[in-house]
Amino acid sequence: VQLQASGGGLVQAGESLTISCAAVGSVLAVHTMAWYRRPPGKGRELVASIGHDGRAAYAGSAKGRFTISRDNAKNTMDLLMDTLQPEDTAVYYCNANLRQNGASVWENVWGQGTQVTVSS
Repeated sequence: VQLQASGGGLVQAGESLTISCAAVGSVLAVHTMAWYRRPPGKGRELVASIGHDGRAAYAGSAKGRFTISRDNAKNTMDLLMDTLQPEDTAVYYCNANLRQNGASVWENVWGQGTQVTVSS
């Protein structure tokens, strides 16, 4: 099972961008999904998370500008980022707690990351 992130790119300040994450492989169930990011020269930080019931939580910098969503039937998650600023520049990583078919335990899995660059 892998998490595949996509949709990153270069945008101008004030523009919007949606990044996506898909859990691919033999997935039985996906619980909480989340987006993290690592700005240049800094540590990884939580951006937003969403439960299987669709309940979302946001870090302070994302509140009011970012919207996280998921499609449980497809095991996918999106992050719509509005009014992007240069300080949003980072590698964005998706994360999920999931169970593989035939497994008895939940695993915490990371995607490979997608670069988002916001120019001023």
